[in-house]
Amino acid sequence: MAQDKQPIFILPENVQRMMGKDAQRNNILAARIVAETVKTTLGPKGMDKMLVDSMNDITVTNDGVTILNEIEIEHPAAKMIVEIAKTQEDEVGDGTTTAVIFAGKLLENAEKLLDEKIHPTVIARGYRLASEEAQKISKELAIRITPEQKDLLKQIVITAMTGKGAEAAKEKLSEIIVNAVRQVLKSGPEGIKVDRASIKLEKKKGEGIEDTQLISGIVLNKERVNSDMPEQVINAKIALLDTALELKNPETDTKIQITSPEQIQAFIDQEDKALRDMVDKIKKAGATVVLCQKGIDDVAQYYFAKEKIFAVRRVNKSDMELLVKATGGKIVSNLNELKPEELGYASKVEEKTESEDEGMIYVTGCKNPKALTILIRGGTEHVIDELERAIKDGIGDVSIALEKGFVVAGGGAFEMELAKRLKKFSHSIKGREQLAINLFAESLEVIPRTLAENSGLDPIDILTELKAHHDKDEKTIGLDLSTSSLSTSKGGEICNTLERGIIEPLEIKVQAIKSASEVTMMILRIDDVIASGKGPQGPSQGMPPGMSPY
Repeated sequence: MAQDKQPIFILPENVQRMMGKDAQRNNILAARIVAETVKTTLGPKGMDKMLVDSMNDITVTNDGVTILNEIEIEHPAAKMIVEIAKTQEDEVGDGTTTAVIFAGKLLENAEKLLDEKIHPTVIARGYRLASEEAQKISKELAIRITPEQKDLLKQIVITAMTGKGAEAAKEKLSEIIVNAVRQVLKSGPEGIKVDRASIKLEKKKGEGIEDTQLISGIVLNKERVNSDMPEQVINAKIALLDTALELKNPETDTKIQITSPEQIQAFIDQEDKALRDMVDKIKKAGATVVLCQKGIDDVAQYYFAKEKIFAVRRVNKSDMELLVKATGGKIVSNLNELKPEELGYASKVEEKTESEDEGMIYVTGCKNPKALTILIRGGTEHVIDELERAIKDGIGDVSIALEKGFVVAGGGAFEMELAKRLKKFSHSIKGREQLAINLFAESLEVIPRTLAENSGLDPIDILTELKAHHDKDEKTIGLDLSTSSLSTSKGGEICNTLERGIIEPLEIKVQAIKSASEVTMMILRIDDVIASGKGPQGPSQGMPPGMSPY
């Protein structure tokens, strides 16, 4: 008699599993939903998102990486798409929305091939061939740029900032950003390097966007420690200290035995003398301004005020490092080592009262400063925050353009030309990979298509017209959506974007293609999703919400 077969349990009961086509479709759908979330923010006519967190704090932005960082995403494949945006932001500082939209379109087109029973590894191989060829073609389409081409650099910044609430002052802001980047760049045997960390962004509510200014020095959100100190010091010699100007407390419990009133007075006098000696050492070194990373005792403050020395305490470490670059001084940890040659210089250090209850310290007029401040102005905190993101994108774009030395025509012109050449390349590939390469090329067209959709134009008409121009070998024809007339019959938005000044760094495009295609290939190769039900919230209640894109 045959024995009864017993079922074999490999995975625990609380583990959820999704296999084969279900896993692939679910992952693709989740990734596409993330792409759709940021799709409407692309371009100069893109819309903003209002994000409200659990504390009811509001963020209004159309910056792709900010949106994806703020919203809570549970689906693992969707998280992989968010990583594209983070990588793009870390590597090149802009182009996050482009990368995410492109990845979403690659997966959408891959689904068409899956429906035709083409194996995921074949699709992935075709995508890899297309990505590698796209890198080669990109170099052929690029134009070299140098730091001396200031007008071209300003156009890069204006292109990056268009559609991000900064149009009203785009000329002034582009001038500020280009001047700042050119000031902190370093040229060497290995090429140009831009020290972006040396450009400090300081925000101050009040006045308008057009009042944003570049300061050749550092602005500190601090006040002098004593109102009797001078408000302004001309030709300042600056001591940068990271030692406390106060008496140290004993590390262990200490008892002092005093037997007479004279001893109490002697003890107080001794403390006073120690603090006076600290001030004397600083004065002897020739310092007229003291910027201290740590505390300053009340008695020391009194002596500084008496000597007309301007003092600020508890300056952030990052600000101290910027002050070194700006003033040419050195951070001193021991007052006995403070010498005149270690002091920094600024033609003016002053405290300006920005509002009724708080002021700011301006360290300006530094000799050849290698650290600068962009003081961002705006009517509300939300406006200033979005302007800060736009300025960061502008700094990132012009920096990466100078470091890599190449730019391309914007407004979808680059993507249309790349798509055309990749379609031609697909004819040279035998096998089913040709279909994947062709769809990779079609996926690139999602950028001009989305730009048109977000501007209220007919994407089919726009794409048809763009293709006609590129078929005539007009490589730099794209969309100019900043024009007042958007009538296709007049050709107001279909133009030579390179001549119109719509320019983007090559590296932003290349990085977006690389990261989007790599993540797409990884998601396509997943055919089994196993989700453990155990976690910080206890056993899982099923596949959703962690495994559902909704």
